[in-house]
Order: sequence, then structure tokens, then C-alpha cells
Amino acid sequence: MRNYKKLLNDFLELSVQKGLNINPLSIVRSNSYQIGQANVLVRTASDLGKRYFFGLNYINAEEIYNLDNSFFAFVCGNAEFVIFIPSETLIKLLPEISHDRNGEYKINFTRDFELVLSGKENRFDCSNFLNNWNLLQSKNIQNSKLGSAEKKIHSVIQGRLIEIGNIRGYSTFCPDKSKKFNKQKLQDLITLKKCPELQFSDYNSLRNIDVIWFRKINKGFYPDYAFEVEITTGVWSGFGRLAALTDYSTKMYIVTNENRRFDQVSNSFPNLRNRYLRINPDNVGLLYSAEKSLIQLRKDFNL
Repeated sequence: MRNYKKLLNDFLELSVQKGLNINPLSIVRSNSYQIGQANVLVRTASDLGKRYFFGLNYINAEEIYNLDNSFFAFVCGNAEFVIFIPSETLIKLLPEISHDRNGEYKINFTRDFELVLSGKENRFDCSNFLNNWNLLQSKNIQNSKLGSAEKKIHSVIQGRLIEIGNIRGYSTFCPDKSKKFNKQKLQDLITLKKCPELQFSDYNSLRNIDVIWFRKINKGFYPDYAFEVEITTGVWSGFGRLAALTDYSTKMYIVTNENRRFDQVSNSFPNLRNRYLRINPDNVGLLYSAEKSLIQLRKDFNL
């Protein structure tokens, strides 16, 4: 474990030596950084003689994939041997890489820096990505700023909540239709293009809630679950929009890491305090992964 940390530090020091600015991506965690003009998830592996082995969790991989100009940096035993794979390239290759039921992928590189894929002698040549530090200073975005990682992850959480709702058979709505999750617009994921109007709710607040799961009843819809994602702003606005549903038995969630702020705001609504529930953004990812895995298991067993 100490060697992994040393390899990471060596990689970051080498990045600085090459004149690249480094900022941690706290919103993604898991050794993710903005380096130069790129968003990078760093993985390290000791030199074990035959191959370089890395573990890669799909949830972390998906988050990086949704950021601008993003890469996976695989440090192969030494900071002088780094494979910078564009996230779009690796995501497309993941179906050919073995993984466990928890979504942990086994990334293997040969001594010739080829990515091992399923099937006999099936390899992906990574020589063009080996020590290609220029990729982190892409001329395509040199003169423009990277998009906000926080806003991108906000859309990722919305997308995951929509997908979970769809899997569970709900009719789903989200107001941010042009935002993207896994290269798809959210408007292509939701099943309701217009937010249903409810008799006992302020429609302007209702239609701006981040994600709502509706249950179809007779000729209308009932709001069973509603979610406000608050990772870029305070939680006040989320509480305010969800208040539009207090006349319904809707389960109302604030997705946030700000435990103390959530408690402070919920205490300001003593009559509604027990109606609001907090959920950690990471747990949304875990639930999303579990729901997707269950679908795959059902397909595998033809159930």
C-alpha cells in the first residue's frame, strides 16, 4: 500500500516538473485531479514481473467519463511509464474486460503496454498513449476553460436517479433536459417530457425539482419520490422546491455531503423536519450500480 502512495506522489511530482498545474477533484475523489487541461483519474500498480494489474471501479470510471477532456492515467511500476488512455476509449473497451459483481474491473497491461482483453491473445495496443503527456494539454481546449466538474457530477447524479426510477417502473421527470449523462441528454432518459400538474402543488416549484418519480394512477400521476441534488449550492433551495410536495405523501430526498448544513436547514422547518431525508451522493452511485447489476443477472439467468 505504501508503494502505491509513493507511485502516486512520484506521478504528481513529475506532472509539476512538466509544468502542469494540479488541482484535486474532490467531487470525484478516488485519486482524481485536474492536471493541465484535463481531468485525470490516476491508478498505480507495482512491477510484479509479468503484468501490471489495476483495479478500477465502474462508478468512479463513469464519473470521470462524464467530465471534459478526461483520461485514466495508469502508472506502471514507475512514474516514467504512464499510460494515458482517453476515458471514452476505455469505457468502450470495458465490456471486454473481466469484472466482479460489484463493478470492479481487472485492468491488466502486458510488459509491452498492451491492454489485456477477453479472448485468447486479444490485446489493445496502448503504445500511442504511453508517456503521452501532451494529451493533458489538448490544443482543442487550450484556450477555453474546462467545464465545472461539480456541475457535470450534478448531471451524473440526476442521470443515475432517472435510470433507477426507470428500472423500477416509475414515470420519471427532470427539468434539465439538455444536460448529459453518459453522452445522452437527460431528455432522452426521462419518460415524461412535461411535468404533470398536481392539484395541491405550486407548479413553478414542482417542475424545477431535480428528479421526480411518478406513479401512474388512473388518468394522472402521483409523486412517490422526489430528489434535490445539492452538491454545488447550499441546501436551502432544494428544501424550498421540495416543499411544493408537502401535501402529498411523497418521500423527499436531499442528495448532499453537507450533513451539518442539512441538519441546520431541516431544523428550520420543525413541522416538516421528519419529511426530509438526506442521502449521500456516493450511495446514489452504489444503488445505481446494484440496480444495473441486478438487471444483468436477470438477463444472465433468463429470469
